[in-house]
Amino acid sequence: MPVHFIPAFTDNYIYVAETPKGAWIIDPGCAEPVLDWCAEHTLRPSAILCTHHHADHTGGVEALAQYFGIPVYGANQRIPGLTHAVAEGRLTLDAEMLTVLEVPGHTRDHIAYWWKNVLFCGDTLFAAGCGRLFEGTAAQMFHSLQRLAALPDHTAVYCAHEYTLTNLRFAAQADPDNPVIVQRQKEAIAQRARNEPTLPSDMALERASNPFLRCREPALIRSANAFDPATGDDPVRVFSALRRWKDHFS
Repeated sequence: MPVHFIPAFTDNYIYVAETPKGAWIIDPGCAEPVLDWCAEHTLRPSAILCTHHHADHTGGVEALAQYFGIPVYGANQRIPGLTHAVAEGRLTLDAEMLTVLEVPGHTRDHIAYWWKNVLFCGDTLFAAGCGRLFEGTAAQMFHSLQRLAALPDHTAVYCAHEYTLTNLRFAAQADPDNPVIVQRQKEAIAQRARNEPTLPSDMALERASNPFLRCREPALIRSANAFDPATGDDPVRVFSALRRWKDHFS
């Protein structure tokens, strides 16, 4: 099914996923570019799906829901204009079956949507990275990422920000002998030079090159302990050290 990119702000992506019987807007941080895109493509969306409550993902929800008269799905009332609260399990929408995954860490009630091997993961998993820990714990985020990493290799990863180049610079320092990262950097640099998104990624590529999914690998254990010698080899502690390192990486 087609998934369309609508750039917003400096590095956000709003997605429109077309289905045979509808179209869903995912994480609309603002309304105007979505309204313009829908008018240009003569498309009327049927629902809004939100992964979490941050304003750069929800700022356009109420205006779009009112304009199109459509329902809003999300974890709870922290989503403005919410009409349908969803939790872990299955969601039927426009005769399509989605899987809702609870993936706390970035926020305590972050969710992801998996549909026909397409993953809308908001700010939990990024291409070669992961979200900051604003409300959740390192253990929560580690386990959330492990859940996503267990999805099939060909799962297309649609995250909500164009952070790939920065994430790959960090990955190259944390996992310096990984040839997949070197090749991925070359490809991403070329994509951005052409003003193309570096997304979607896929889960096989993430497992091969995303340091936050590789916390049991010796190279990442060594790098985490170089950053914080008290880390040891526990994967959650390795993840925590890498995430703290990345928080101050530039």
